[in-house]
Amino acid sequence: MPGPDGRDVAVEEAVPFRPMSISELLDGVIAGIRRRPRAVLGMSAAVASVIQVAGSVAAYFFLGDEARDEVTPGVLLSSFGAQATLNGLLLVLSGFGILLLAGLLAPLLGRELVGLPVPPRRAMRDARPVLGRLAGTAAVVMGASLLAFVLPVAPFVLLAAAGAHPAVVAAAAILGFSVGLGLMVWLYVLLVQAVPAVVLERRTVGGALQRARALTKGRWWRLCGALMLTLLVTMFMGLFALRIPFLFVELMFFGDGSDAVAALAVDTAGRIVAWSVVLPFDAGVIAMLYMDQRMRREGFDLEVRLQRTSSTGAPRPPVSGGQGAEDVGAGGAGGAADAEESERERFIALWRPTDGTGAAV
Repeated sequence: MPGPDGRDVAVEEAVPFRPMSISELLDGVIAGIRRRPRAVLGMSAAVASVIQVAGSVAAYFFLGDEARDEVTPGVLLSSFGAQATLNGLLLVLSGFGILLLAGLLAPLLGRELVGLPVPPRRAMRDARPVLGRLAGTAAVVMGASLLAFVLPVAPFVLLAAAGAHPAVVAAAAILGFSVGLGLMVWLYVLLVQAVPAVVLERRTVGGALQRARALTKGRWWRLCGALMLTLLVTMFMGLFALRIPFLFVELMFFGDGSDAVAALAVDTAGRIVAWSVVLPFDAGVIAMLYMDQRMRREGFDLEVRLQRTSSTGAPRPPVSGGQGAEDVGAGGAGGAADAEESERERFIALWRPTDGTGAAV
């Protein structure tokens, strides 16, 4: 039921259209997922399936048969190194998938926030014109964060490969990993809001990165705290709680190692189910943080309410009788497509920042 400002009363109770506390923001993400479970879980299941199946196939062939058949120190060390590398690649792919999903969910959560309808498949149609830029922005955010981690760690790797003194190698490891981890977190939090910005504001990759820096200025610690809290919830639910039933099945039926392929299939299914549930939460928090920053820094909520208040009494052009009715009747599918495109442009126009005169920046 729409309220006085056009928003659904149920949405207003779950997602307040004003600057939100951390708890309200997390509740809003959960409410958005619960209101559109098919759309949200469908997109997350597709992303999680690609990532986890690719990881399982790589694990089966990358670790090799000898790691499954015999246990010797050399095999254990090589297997541990392979698993660490594989897990690192899976984390990178998962991070990239979360960023992609954050961009795809941004139109859906944005429509919920401003009180616009969310027809089936509308979120995907809203993001389709900028899918290339979305993938590029997600790749830049992940690549820049990983580079910030790798560069300080590089001296440790070089010293270890050259056989330097153990004390020097240990000092380089402690310093390199500490600085690298700090830089990676700092840069990720600084740039992550570029993902929803590139979709909702239709910006270029470079423009979205600049926009993220502007929105994060002075609010870095708050954003970092919200993302760290989300990460803890995601890791607990994804790695433990939701996978427990599948781990029991794996141990009960394939614990003796008699069928490695079946055990890997069960483990893969468990990871797909777990990450299909937790990925939308992580991605939704990124999108909602962007919207919260828009309301805190730019008064986006007040601007939208003012626009609706000022346009309430504006007369609408007639659509019945005369040439207008003939155009609507004759338009058919083309008219419906034009109407959908017009509605999408109005939605995107809400999110484009404006200057003091109301012109889009």
